[in-house]
Amino acid sequence: EVQLQAFGGGLVQPGGSLRLSCAASGFTFDDYAIGWFRQAPGKEREGVSCISSNGGSTYYADSVKGRFTISRDNAKNTVYLQMNGLKPEDTAVYFCAAAISGSGSWYNPYEYDYWGQGTQVTVSS
Repeated sequence: EVQLQAFGGGLVQPGGSLRLSCAASGFTFDDYAIGWFRQAPGKEREGVSCISSNGGSTYYADSVKGRFTISRDNAKNTVYLQMNGLKPEDTAVYFCAAAISGSGSWYNPYEYDYWGQGTQVTVSS
């Protein structure tokens, strides 16, 4: 059974940090790029970041560049999203997803084959 489990969300003050984790099982993790998406109430799901299967390439939305860092540990089948300098506009449910193909656009959710449940991130004072 394929599983992607995102965790690490919570309530944080503006300027604070959180580290999200995405733990995977049930598929060959090393073959898949992993992306993070987020969805705020009333808004479309948007791509936040993506890391290639071997970790050699990373991608970020302009809104998070310089503040978020994606990484992966293939030995642990886990991807991380370190989020620093959090802003209220980062408030959303964050999802991780896995894509076998590296030929599409990383920020397009339709390129992804497997999705995990979300974890809530709330940035508020």
